[in-house]
Amino acid sequence: MDERFRIRIPRLRVLTDDKRELIHLSTLEVMRRTGISVKDEKALGIFKKGGCYVEGNMVRIPAHLVEWALRNTPPRLALCNRQGEPALFLEKNNAYFGTGSDTPNILDPYTNQRRPAVLKDIENVSKVVDYLPELGFIMCAGIASDVNSTISDLYHFDAMVNNTEKPIVFTAWSLDNLKAIIEMAELVAGGTAELRNNPFIALYTEPISPLTLAVESAQKLMFMAEKSLPVVFTPGLLTGATGPVTIAGGLIQANAEMLSGYVLANLIREGVPFVYGGGVLPLDMRVSLMSYASPEFMLATSAFTDMARYYSLPMFSFAGCSDSNSFDQQATLEGSLWILLSSLNGGNLIHDVGYINNGLTTAFEQIVVSNEVIGMVRHITRGIEFNEDTMALDLIDEIGPGGEFLTCEHTLKHFRDNFYPELITRETYEKWENEGRKDLGTRANEKARYILEQYKPRILEDKLRTELNKIIKAMDR
Repeated sequence: MDERFRIRIPRLRVLTDDKRELIHLSTLEVMRRTGISVKDEKALGIFKKGGCYVEGNMVRIPAHLVEWALRNTPPRLALCNRQGEPALFLEKNNAYFGTGSDTPNILDPYTNQRRPAVLKDIENVSKVVDYLPELGFIMCAGIASDVNSTISDLYHFDAMVNNTEKPIVFTAWSLDNLKAIIEMAELVAGGTAELRNNPFIALYTEPISPLTLAVESAQKLMFMAEKSLPVVFTPGLLTGATGPVTIAGGLIQANAEMLSGYVLANLIREGVPFVYGGGVLPLDMRVSLMSYASPEFMLATSAFTDMARYYSLPMFSFAGCSDSNSFDQQATLEGSLWILLSSLNGGNLIHDVGYINNGLTTAFEQIVVSNEVIGMVRHITRGIEFNEDTMALDLIDEIGPGGEFLTCEHTLKHFRDNFYPELITRETYEKWENEGRKDLGTRANEKARYILEQYKPRILEDKLRTELNKIIKAMDR
């Protein structure tokens, strides 16, 4: 694999081993004593047959079943690109970044106005992700308002798969829509077995906090289990609203919600590939909004990453997101903090790059700047190489006191090892002034517009595009 994505320096941990064990044991107690409300009849029957205690819609899951499901869940997941070639190795501390999913709004790069997202925006974000080297996957960064809303998820998938070759983490509004999207993905992959063996997709779906497995979530989970395809099954718990106000309580409840899905899927087919992780976000009581860039959310995500290592599972993390209502200094500050923290903490599938406005808006400039910050952070997390050549003892002795290293062959050989930014300026004040006094936001906007206007992704062949369009039209009818 590309060594850029492997973290070599010591990893940041927020949970000690005894706290990780405490969270796990407490989760088992919640699942045994309180249980999960399951709204789908088929899922209830599977839980009951598997040995759970079912009373009405309430399912209480014994500890041994949870431990069994965790043992069955693969410790690594390889996601492929559109050609079926391995692209992301979700294991250990390998860090890959991508956009977030399903924001209703887009910050228009040409007008700088927030407006409802349209299908063209999904295509454009996909192009930007395909172009930027530090982004490894895409999620649908918008909800298209100009297509049939009941099947807009099919249009989203079509826009993404046509405009990027990178792996896709997608959402589906319903079981029927999910089946149609998987049919589309199987066409692109070349068949059912080809998609299962070399998946370029993963479904993102959620339980409902507190402690509820809704009909749609259960149905989608069961279908993906039958197909043996990857699932990102993560809660979106709001501390103080849909979960305890404390981080510790939120982690335990959210963990129980997650692991209930693992049990259900493994009761259908053992070894379903899952990506662990999720959101435990504080509700800001002053404004009644969840905070994407709060220190509590960052701590909770770091704790979940520690739990992912405890369970030996791939981790779904966050980065590049902000609560700012525009692309500004706050957006870059909060987004950069997230990128550094998620990298040091060891997240694997790290999403939400480009989110602003409490997760309600996607900004092209935030995506572009985050790409550069990710490059800087990768440079940090690679650490320092110590060998005979880099230590340069003979060279230091040769040059000696009062000499210079600028014209040395060693300098010519290694100066490109340093990080050289594209958007972040290091020019003199005079040159910066002569070139128009452009700030980071202006340079990011120019870069985003350049990609949108000049970059041409490799789209699918016409015959395949026609087949995908037939599926969408059939669902539309």
